[in-house]
Amino acid sequence: MRLALALILFAGPAFAQTAALPAPRVYDPAPWWMDKPVIPSIGYVWTEVAANRANAAATYDVVDDQAADATKAAASKVRALGQALEAYGSDKVRITTTFTITPLYAQYKDKQGELNTNQRADKIERYQVSVRVAVEVRDVRLTERVYATLMAAKPSATDQVTFRLEPDNETRTQMFKLAVEDARRRALLASEAAGARLGLVRVIDPTTRACETDVLLAPAGRGYAQVEAYRVSAPAPAMARDSMQEITVTAQRRAQEVGLNPEDLRLPLQPPLQRLEERACVVFSLAG
Repeated sequence: MRLALALILFAGPAFAQTAALPAPRVYDPAPWWMDKPVIPSIGYVWTEVAANRANAAATYDVVDDQAADATKAAASKVRALGQALEAYGSDKVRITTTFTITPLYAQYKDKQGELNTNQRADKIERYQVSVRVAVEVRDVRLTERVYATLMAAKPSATDQVTFRLEPDNETRTQMFKLAVEDARRRALLASEAAGARLGLVRVIDPTTRACETDVLLAPAGRGYAQVEAYRVSAPAPAMARDSMQEITVTAQRRAQEVGLNPEDLRLPLQPPLQRLEERACVVFSLAG
């Protein structure tokens, strides 16, 4: 009896330890293209392309006793500017104009001598009309002249000229092609180093998700290691073929007709280079 009780007491902790073991992890199912030995390879390429868009803006203020008179004067001032900008062509310069009317109230000093504003409708002394003219230059060769035209209209304030890159479809297509070529080059070097032979292509994935599949453990996190990208020479975005001399002469003539002389205010504005990157995942089969 004592022997049986001792055996039960001895076995109890062992049963408890077995029950406390964690459940085995569940593996993700392997994708179809891993039924045979494969090597996933991500191609990384980058290049530098000159920016092909520019943005600038200027604000013009007019103050008058009557809101209608201030608006009329501001519209007349900006109308001449708009005519000068339209001469470049709507396909090269896009114009956005916004009006803001601000009442200017009477001010007074309190007993402490501090200046206060009496913001009451019957205490409005004058009105300030602000017109903001924003332009998007789609041919960056015109950036200097367009900005000089804004300055020639004597703005109250201007925004900093900014540049950006809008790659065209052909540039993006060529970049992806180069990324695929880089993926093959990486896979070839890796397979040779491992003593294997590179086989046929099984998957080409522009999202690169096929090369980041979790095939070991379901809870495993994705790894995004820093990989050196291969620099390539990509085609620059195509410029308009219109005669730049003809466009500038027409715009300069229109500016002079409306009383503006932007040539005296031209500043050097060179489009900066923008980095353009592309990736591609290619899965190859392996042969021994």
